Amino acid sequence: MNFSSRFVHTAASAIAALLLFAIDATAASLPQRVTFPSVDGHTTLVGYVFVPEGPHAARTPAVVMMHGRAGAYSSAANDVYDASTLSKRHQEWGHIWAQQGYLAILVDGFGPRGYPHGFPRFSYDSRPETLNEVTVRPLDAYGALAYLRTRRDVIGDRVGLQGWSNGGSATLATMSDTSAGITAPTPATGFRGGLVFYPACSLKGQFPDGIKSYAPVRVFQGSADEEVSPKRCADLVAKSRAHGGDIEFQLYPDATHDFDDPNPAHQDNPANAAATRDVIPRATAFFASVLKP
Repeated sequence: MNFSSRFVHTAASAIAALLLFAIDATAASLPQRVTFPSVDGHTTLVGYVFVPEGPHAARTPAVVMMHGRAGAYSSAANDVYDASTLSKRHQEWGHIWAQQGYLAILVDGFGPRGYPHGFPRFSYDSRPETLNEVTVRPLDAYGALAYLRTRRDVIGDRVGLQGWSNGGSATLATMSDTSAGITAPTPATGFRGGLVFYPACSLKGQFPDGIKSYAPVRVFQGSADEEVSPKRCADLVAKSRAHGGDIEFQLYPDATHDFDDPNPAHQDNPANAAATRDVIPRATAFFASVLKP
């Protein structure tokens, strides 16, 4: 199922967005490290704040970013877990949002719980319950939202949520109107919209009939995803749409898991490169439609 044409930019916009994605994050300014409480009531989370770049208003919309099962940091971090060792994908997306005039915050939900290095592929059944993407990580997302609402430079009711892989699953759970972490959420009291990249859509079996999203959600996945099931996600979205929610699914032919990872191992795959060229303008247009007053 394709998105409405109103979310598709011209070829020139796609090229411009791709140039944004090619930022050398090591040359750009590093994000600021902050801490704030999770709504779980006992975990102090770490966040990395990318401030708006270029001309912008005194108060701006914001984006909360949720990392996947590999964690927030590069696989080459070598036990140094800070702003300088964030994965290139997270750094580049943070700068994309900053260049769009938003404040973005990447939430490290694994490091404060003792797993800064994340987890390898096929480790799902051995991960601790303290990192549950359906019952725990939404509490982290809402903790980040509460933190952003304490900042004078953020428009507190104009915040979007983006997640990859395990963080994408957490984003789906967070955007449900029965999500842990907030009572009877609305776009004004919760998130204005969710961007979900290649999630695992079983969601611990807690949404067998789909989710009823309280705000718009867009899901992106490759048909050759080697880690999670595109069919399961397509089915979840179809069931969720039956509830009347504004949720759509974009499937990229032959693209793999982590298709937007800027490293050559992924971008040398023509299907991944094509998906990346397409997804950036879609994502920026989507957040522009739901975040900008």
